[in-house]
Parts: sequence; structure tokens; C-alpha cells
Amino acid sequence: MASIDPSLALEILVRGPEGFCLWNGPPFSNGQPGIKIEKVPSSNAKFSEDGSRLMVMKSDSVISIYDCRSSKEIRSFQVPNVAAANLSPCGNFFQTFQKSSTPQDKNVNLWKIETGDSVYNHFQKNMTTATWPSIRFSSDEAVACRLATNEIQFFDAQDFSKGVVYRLRVPGVAAIELSKAPGSHVAVFIPESKGVPASIQIFSCGKDSQSQPIARRSFFRCSTVQLKWNRGSSGLLVVVQSDVDKTNQSYYGESKLNYLTTDGTYEGVVSLRKEGPVHDVQWSYSGSEFAVVYGFMPARATVFDKKCNPLLELGIGPYNTIRWNPKGKFLCLAGFGNLPGDMAFWDYKEKRQLGTTKAEWSVTSEWSPDGRYFMTATTAPRLQVDNGIKIFHHNGSLYFKKMFDKLYQVDWKPESPDKYPEIVELIKSIDSLKVEDTKPQGQGSKSSQASTKVTSNNPPAQKPAAYRPPHAKNVAAVQAELFGESPQEAMSKNALKNKKKREKQKEKKAAEAGGGS
Repeated sequence: MASIDPSLALEILVRGPEGFCLWNGPPFSNGQPGIKIEKVPSSNAKFSEDGSRLMVMKSDSVISIYDCRSSKEIRSFQVPNVAAANLSPCGNFFQTFQKSSTPQDKNVNLWKIETGDSVYNHFQKNMTTATWPSIRFSSDEAVACRLATNEIQFFDAQDFSKGVVYRLRVPGVAAIELSKAPGSHVAVFIPESKGVPASIQIFSCGKDSQSQPIARRSFFRCSTVQLKWNRGSSGLLVVVQSDVDKTNQSYYGESKLNYLTTDGTYEGVVSLRKEGPVHDVQWSYSGSEFAVVYGFMPARATVFDKKCNPLLELGIGPYNTIRWNPKGKFLCLAGFGNLPGDMAFWDYKEKRQLGTTKAEWSVTSEWSPDGRYFMTATTAPRLQVDNGIKIFHHNGSLYFKKMFDKLYQVDWKPESPDKYPEIVELIKSIDSLKVEDTKPQGQGSKSSQASTKVTSNNPPAQKPAAYRPPHAKNVAAVQAELFGESPQEAMSKNALKNKKKREKQKEKKAAEAGGGS
């Protein structure tokens, strides 16, 4: 096998009932992953956004921090009654939420990992998707803020001892989303109130330029929103969800996709070519395009540019998930959840489909940081049976499969896609890597096809046969007898044996009758 640069090696976190372990990622030696960290008892584990640190929640309210380069535990914290914990993007801080009964108990703490000290704390009544993590960081941890009542509070990310350094007053604000790279803007959601429509507003994070929003979009019939910033912080996609569909076409309500830019060039609804809900939307790594899966089933998928012009139609099918390769070259279009698991792999640059396959009952799915592999997993508690991991090549051919009695979590270790070679070099490197064939229960599969081949190596999935009751199993043989036919190939062994017995009995009776006369 070709040697792999250690700095470019992939890693996979796998957590089950006995704890988590860390695998060496593909390509695997002899078809099996190597173990980098043996099983460690834990109830949860999470990488930092840059992959430098790993936070592990253990029993007895112990939280351990691992350095991912050395794979060693660097610090441990004892946090009583901890309900949730979150690691900052660069792994310098982590925050905890503890169960509390009185406002006097400051139950949210921000810890500095290097010193082990709590650098900031405050009281938070409950924990929801809108309020957790409580303190939001930009990807470089240069900007930090939190949502408070009718305002957004900003901190000095280098020195939290200063407390809140400035506040942005936004009456009625219910949710915020800080842009990640760079942390230059913050989007806020204000729900409907007393006849005033709901709105999305974008503010600059600079202290001197926060008085007025630089972009705004209002709409009625809005229950919840999803806010998605692009890389570069120049565009914001907003999925607006209403609990009630006034057209009565959907039991699950209706949804619309809105788009706002920080330079004011676009504020409006993205024009979609099919009626129905917005199932999924994702920005490309470059932040210049986004892909949307939308419409009543069978759903349609389209790639748009930053001006909402359609660039590529990905077809129609049973899809509700879109995953964009970190290098921006490949796309995976899939139907998971209550759909049968169809997957279609596309080369966006060459605008052609590479292959199709299936991954039934998948709960999670994601591309590897180098953009070469696509991993799906069936995990508990969503599904209690058929738990396992599947890893596919970029063209949809199956590379690896492993089943588990119980599997809780599977994650790639995050890495910056910029550190890996371009896709053309990656494709060439696939041809040079040989993986030995193993038995099906060994979970390895041979990948001898060139990576540039556009069809999947998987055989087509067989449809389950219809149920046939026991009395109907020999119906073909019975019909043959009734119509005077004798297709022995259609008869079972027992039916053929019984037929021969009946023929002998007839011959015997005929001989006896002849002798008597």
C-alpha cells in the first residue's frame, strides 16, 4: 500500500455502550481500521471545529479534554450536575450547563482549558436549540457573544474577565446566528408579535456600526427559522417554517427559502421550480454556491449561485438530504429518515452523475475532510437494530462496512480541507491504493475499479419477495395438473413424489381389475 503522510491521515470517532474509541481513517490496511485510542468509557464525545481538541464526558460528572495530535488527555474537570457541554471552535474554551433551581446559582460556566479556570459565568433558566451553546464564537475565536433578553451581549474573547464590553439592543430577539469565517456579522430572528410580522435582520459586529441593521427581511406565518451563513460571511440563507399550510397540501406546514446579502444586493425569496417544503440546503465550501432539495416527493434538487441563478439541476427523486464535498467538487444527494436511502453522487465541476447506490436506515452522513470518502451510519437511539457504518468512494462504490450490536455516534475528526491536495491528485492517489478483499463479515470490500469510472460497483438492490401462504406454494403444480400439463420443473420434490405414488396406485388398480376379469 502507498504510504500516507501522517499529517494528512483521517481519523474516525466511534462510540458505543462501552465508550468511545478512535480509528485511523481510510485507506485501511488489510481492509480493517487501526485503533489509535482504545475504548474509553464515556457518555458523549465531541471534537472542536478545527479538530485540535476532543471533549469527552465521562461518568460522575467528569469532563476530560484530549489533545488530538498526541491522543493524550491534557486536562480533566469535575462539574457536578452537568447537563450539557460545548467546545469552542479552536479548542481554547468549553462551556457547561448545570441544572439549577434558583437564579442565584450561575449555572453556565465558561472554562479556559489551558489554565483550568472558570473565566465567565451567568444564570440561564433553560437550554434550547436557540439558547445553546450560550456563548457563540466565530471560527477563529476573535468574536464572542451571547443572546440575552432583548439584546445581544459581546465579550472581549481574549479577556472574559472584562465581562460584557458592549451590547446590541434588539427588542423581541429570539434567536441569533454569528457568522463563522470571519465573525463580522450577526443575524437575529424576531418572531411575530401583536400583528407585527416576523423579521430577520443582519447587524455588523463592530461596536461603532451596530445602530441599524444592514439587511432586513420580514414575513408573516413564521414559527421557526434556520439561519445558514456562507464561508466569507457575505450571504445568509434563511429557511422559514410555518406550522400551518394554508393550502392544505402538507400536514407538516409550509416552508420558504429566503436569501439576504450583507452588501444589500439581494433580499428576497429564492425562486424554486417546484411547490412543497424545503428539505435541506447547504453552502459549498467556497461560499459561492448553495444546493437545495425541495418540493413534494419526488423532490427536486438544484444548485444556485450567490445571485440565486440556477447553475445545475440534479434531477428528481426520493431525496431529502444534500451533502457537499469539502473541496466543492462532489455532491451527494440522498433520501434518509423515512425514505429508502437512495444516494446519487455528482461531479459538480463536470456536471455529471458519477453513480448511484443505497444506504438504508442511515441516521448520519458526512464527507471526509479530504473529500474522498462519504460515510453513513445507523445509530441508536434513533434505530435500535441494524446499527453500523458504511464508507463509500466519491463515486458511490462501497469501500467499507461494519455492523454493531449498538452504536451511538460516528464522526470524522475535523480538518481544514485546504491542507489536502486538489481533487485531481486525490483521484490519482485512489488508483495507487490497493485494499485486500475480505469476507463480508469482515466488513472490508475490494475496490479494484478505477476511481474515474462513473458507475457504482454495487449490485442493484433486490426487492423483497411478496409473502406466499403455505397452501399457495404448490399452486403452479396444482394448476398444471388441472390443465393436463406436467411441468416437472415447476413441482416441488414432495409434489413429484406424491404424483408418482398416485400413478403407481392407478397402475396397480388397473392390473388387479384386469386379473379379476
